[in-house]
Amino acid sequence: MSTFDAVVFDLDGTLCHRTQDTDALYHEAFESVGVEPFAEPAALWACLDGPPEHDDQVGYIGAGFARLAAQHGRTDVDPVALAAAFTDRVDDSNVELSTGARAALDSAREVGAVGLVTNGPQRRQGIKLDALGIRKYFETTVYAYDLPRRKPHAAPFERALADLDVEPSDALYVGNSLGYDVAGAQNAGMVVAWLRGEGDSGMYDPEYILDSLDALPALLEGER
Repeated sequence: MSTFDAVVFDLDGTLCHRTQDTDALYHEAFESVGVEPFAEPAALWACLDGPPEHDDQVGYIGAGFARLAAQHGRTDVDPVALAAAFTDRVDDSNVELSTGARAALDSAREVGAVGLVTNGPQRRQGIKLDALGIRKYFETTVYAYDLPRRKPHAAPFERALADLDVEPSDALYVGNSLGYDVAGAQNAGMVVAWLRGEGDSGMYDPEYILDSLDALPALLEGER
C-alpha cells in the first residue's frame, strides 16, 4: 500500500517529449534568413541557459543565437531574425507520451490525488495536454509561468498542494530536472522521485531515482 496521498508530475521531459525534429528547425531557420549554418544544432542548445524564465521564445532563442554568433565572429548575422524563423516553426502539438507515462498516471490515480506543475504558460502547455489526451488525470494543473514565481521556487508546488489539500510530506513529485524539479519540490517539503536523465544527481539528493516511468507503479505500491 502506498504511503502517499498524492502524486504530482512535471510535464516536459517527464510525462512527454517533443517529436518535432528540432535539428531540422535549426537548419530551416538559417535557410529562411539566407545564411549558411556556421555551427551544428548542438552548439545552439549548449548556448541556451536552462529553461526560459519568461514566455518570450524569440528573445530566449535569440540570446542563444547571439552567443553562438559571437563565438564564431558572425556579427553580420541577425540573431533575432534567426530566432523568429525558428520559433515560427515550433508546433507544441508535436509531442508524445514518454515510455511508461500512461501506466504511471493510472497508478498515481489509484493512490489518490494527481496534479501537474509545469513551468510553461497555459497557452502553450495546454496544447500539449490536449494533444496527449491526459487532462482528465489532473485534479489541479499549475502553470508556473502564469504565477509570480516559477520552479525551483516553492510557490508553484505549494499552489498544487493547497489545491489538492495534501501535506507536503504526503505528496510525491515526479520530475526530470535536478535544478528545477528536485530542488523546487524539496524546497516545498515534498518527497521527490527523479526521472534520471543525463548526468548524475551531484549535489542533489532525491529520495527516489527512476530510470523510467515504468518503475513508478512499483514504487507507489510500496515495492521500495
